[in-house]
Amino acid sequence: MHFSKWWKRAKLIPIVKPEKENREDVLKYRPLSILNIVGKGLEEVLRNIINYRVYSTDFMNNNLYGFTQQKCSTDVAIAVNCFVEGLKAGFVLVLVSLDVKGAIVGAWWPSILKCLQACGCPKNLYNITKSYFRQSTVILSTDSVRMKTEIGREFHQVSCCDPGFWNIQYNSLLNLTFTRRTKAVAFADDLILVIRGKIVSEAETITNLEMNKITAWAKSNKINIG
Repeated sequence: MHFSKWWKRAKLIPIVKPEKENREDVLKYRPLSILNIVGKGLEEVLRNIINYRVYSTDFMNNNLYGFTQQKCSTDVAIAVNCFVEGLKAGFVLVLVSLDVKGAIVGAWWPSILKCLQACGCPKNLYNITKSYFRQSTVILSTDSVRMKTEIGREFHQVSCCDPGFWNIQYNSLLNLTFTRRTKAVAFADDLILVIRGKIVSEAETITNLEMNKITAWAKSNKINIG
């Protein structure tokens, strides 16, 4: 199976943001990518098949709420509240809220492919996904400039596949071996940790332990967590 490189060629048109006309740096522009319509259709098919594959099994963690059918941000609040209310009086709680910088479009494709292998993805589906990530090109076109370059391992534009692929990679974070005194829930690019301890020092120790796990995961997955 092969995803044609012609379907992954994007025409990039820079559009000046409102009230940014007088700026002299590239941040004044909002990039608009125009893609091949056949490629976009195949992306839609690819997304549906992969989502069916990962959600029809127990592969996806139940604490992953973003970009998931029949789940919303309210469910995150309910999950955290249930965990807190279930604790006995006298426990110390630590709440950590983390944000992933450049999430969704910044997902790292080698990690996604590794996760697909872990869930038993069929070979033909794996191969077309691998092909989808490679040899993407973008053409910058303005009145005076025309440049073509090949994109690296990150996604080159927001597509219908991006949230699903991001969830597959983010799912591996929730599958880390957290302690029994930790509740981890994720929504889109946000992560919430609720840690309980009998005393403050114990809660702090567990929090530092969990943060070290998350930091190591972020480093190995090329993700920047703030």
